Amino acid sequence: MKKVAFYTLGCKLNFAESSSIARSLEPMGFVRSEFQDQPDLFVINTCSVTEQADKKCKKVVREAKKVNPNSTVVIIGCYAQLKPKEIAEIPGVDLVLGAAEKFNLIEHIATLSKGDAAKICSCDIETVSGFNSSFSVNDRTRTFLKVQDGCDYSCSFCTIPKARGKSRSDSISNTMTTAKEVVKAGAREIVLTGVNIGDFGNGTDESFYDLIQALDALTGVDRIRISSIEPNLLTNKIIEFCASSNKIMPHFHIPLQSGSNKILSLMRRRYNRELYEERIHKIKDLLPNACIGADVIVGFPGETDENFLETYNYLNDLDISYLHVFTYSERPNTEAVLMDGVVAKKVRAKRSKMLRGLSVKKRRAFYESQIGNSSTVLFESENKEGYIHGFTENYVKVKTPWNPDLVNTLQQISLTKIDEDGLVRFDFISELISSSAT
Repeated sequence: MKKVAFYTLGCKLNFAESSSIARSLEPMGFVRSEFQDQPDLFVINTCSVTEQADKKCKKVVREAKKVNPNSTVVIIGCYAQLKPKEIAEIPGVDLVLGAAEKFNLIEHIATLSKGDAAKICSCDIETVSGFNSSFSVNDRTRTFLKVQDGCDYSCSFCTIPKARGKSRSDSISNTMTTAKEVVKAGAREIVLTGVNIGDFGNGTDESFYDLIQALDALTGVDRIRISSIEPNLLTNKIIEFCASSNKIMPHFHIPLQSGSNKILSLMRRRYNRELYEERIHKIKDLLPNACIGADVIVGFPGETDENFLETYNYLNDLDISYLHVFTYSERPNTEAVLMDGVVAKKVRAKRSKMLRGLSVKKRRAFYESQIGNSSTVLFESENKEGYIHGFTENYVKVKTPWNPDLVNTLQQISLTKIDEDGLVRFDFISELISSSAT
């Protein structure tokens, strides 16, 4: 048996695809192993959202060759599509696969002859049109299910459309078939992932609203969670359906990027701060305990101190639960890289630190608001320093001393206090109420 190790950078979508590609290698006799187990094959699934992601790829290649100098190293993912020639020049890389070819890894490995130069198999992103279904099975508790790929938006800072192509998705019928496979694998929670999942069904007579209606009726799965959805695509109709569902979790992640309409316009986002605020109010009116996260970019070209404070104050006043803060980094072949008003990197770092501090405050305030509430927790499968962790329906992270009998089970609990790690302690209310059938 040959061993293969995957190193996945970036989003949940990448993790779903890595898992599916790993399963495609099984007919060739590959078994998945850990990075340090001297695998014969390393597959690095890259991201290119930030400059740090690019640098991380190069670092991982060096580490792979230290672990096994005789290994084969393959690079896939967004960075591989955007800069295949640059990657091919990294010492130790044997094969670079673009957006379409990564799903044909098994064929490329079978015919690969290692030489002095890395082999590149890529294509014009404009020609990529197929949808490859993917889902993760790294543990049985939660599964990332890919429901959409690509993006038709043209945000001025983003390279993703150039890395993943046009927006596309599978049919609801095929998606449900894949979801049933996920249920058979023992997953208790399905997390819907994609580049722009609210655009599901684009160009067809199906929609994201139709998809969540179908998934809500899926038997055998306890929870469905929406990973991230654009505010202009999160309609009142979708929010109202989620509020009426017992299966779709009261947790929304809604990218904001800036609280300044001036900056949103420069970013070419498809909404303004007023629409975003309407969405938050609608969710909280129907689901007062819902967890709401937001993405924010700081230091975008043209962002003055006044624009940043506008964003900070806007977020401070908004009833959201946490932030994912990104420091703007220049990406080649984007409109933003040519814009005036470049923000000094020290200023970007300072603004990022301020918003990360605000996020800590927001999350703690949200957790404190949940103390005394009864919730259902789905416990994860990892033993982390003697503790087992889990998430409530509304994404409150809890912990309790390690107990393998709790893995992949749903437990009714009462939230009691926040500990020194910022996680919530609890008391059990009932015995085991649901467990995996596998």
